[in-house]
Amino acid sequence: MVQKQQTRPPVSRRGVSSLSALEPVDASPFKRPSSGLFVWLTIVLVWLLSLLPWRLWLPAPDLLLLFLAFWCMHEPQRVGLLTAFMFGLLLDVHDSGLLGGHALVYVMTVYGALALRRRLLHFNALVQAVHMLPVFVLAAGLGHIAYAWAAGEWSGWQWLWSAIFTAVLWPLADILLLLPQRWLDDADAGSV
Repeated sequence: MVQKQQTRPPVSRRGVSSLSALEPVDASPFKRPSSGLFVWLTIVLVWLLSLLPWRLWLPAPDLLLLFLAFWCMHEPQRVGLLTAFMFGLLLDVHDSGLLGGHALVYVMTVYGALALRRRLLHFNALVQAVHMLPVFVLAAGLGHIAYAWAAGEWSGWQWLWSAIFTAVLWPLADILLLLPQRWLDDADAGSV
């Protein structure tokens, strides 16, 4: 039995377009990483701001936690779990409370930011805040459970507002902390 060969005209690649053939012009959101000096300067300034007594009000947002999680997600080479642990211990010593309480909360939050990092970098700041809200709530909740266990009494649910306010401030942190990169990228785009 002889089979007939089917002849098809060759398909020109010019007329065919596919979404899978598209490639991004630039995969990175910014051309330059943030300056190490700027990253550490912001963290140290917020740490000094966190030493003021306003932070002892339970619904107050934890700005140091916010900045550590933000920089850990955007600059994981510079800010990581060790940084979160050290600043948590510094706050524990300053508050003269349960040693390791803030360190536990900070390390858990930074770990959550690192675990979600690859996904979150594809979204805008509002969606990132929604994704980080459960991380802030879970870490703060476990920290307050540890405090309640050590103290022998539950302090209430006011800490939940702190986690919510911290997540609400995420878009503002995105605007302010990435502003120098946006300026540099706009200057590079204007010079070409």
